[in-house]
Amino acid sequence: MRIHCPCCGPRGVAEFSYGGDGTIRRPDLAVTDTDAHVAYVYERENPRGPHVELWHHIGGCRHWLRVTRDTLTHEISSVEMAGRFAGDAARMPGAGA
Repeated sequence: MRIHCPCCGPRGVAEFSYGGDGTIRRPDLAVTDTDAHVAYVYERENPRGPHVELWHHIGGCRHWLRVTRDTLTHEISSVEMAGRFAGDAARMPGAGA
């Protein structure tokens, strides 16, 4: 499997580390509902088909990426920067390479 890093270009999956489900939001730390925090930590879906995941480019630019990958075929349909760099892909070196 190859992931097209918006910063570095296409790279082998060995350069990346899986960061988990990209659709889950951490509850606000001010929330005292224990069930919300337990659900965030332990409850995960095992989706079949397209799924948004977080990947960390540990062997390259070290950016976090939001990758939409089909869990049946491993086909990647989109990759974008995550976190504070979200939306900056067009300004990254190698974008579109």
